[in-house]
Amino acid sequence: MSGFEATRAISKNAETSSIPVIICSTKGQETDKSWGLRQGAKDYIVKPITEKVLLEKIRGL
Repeated sequence: MSGFEATRAISKNAETSSIPVIICSTKGQETDKSWGLRQGAKDYIVKPITEKVLLEKIRGL
């Protein structure tokens, strides 16, 4: 299962749909980000990711 598939499954399941998903990927194209957000992710971060950025994103949710 890819991360996009997992995100879609989490967001569509009534038991897990309230869990915010942040995709952390090496894919940095705008189309990748758009696709991830359409699958239900709340945010999309391109690797490499710093601890500071990740914590800011988590706090933002």
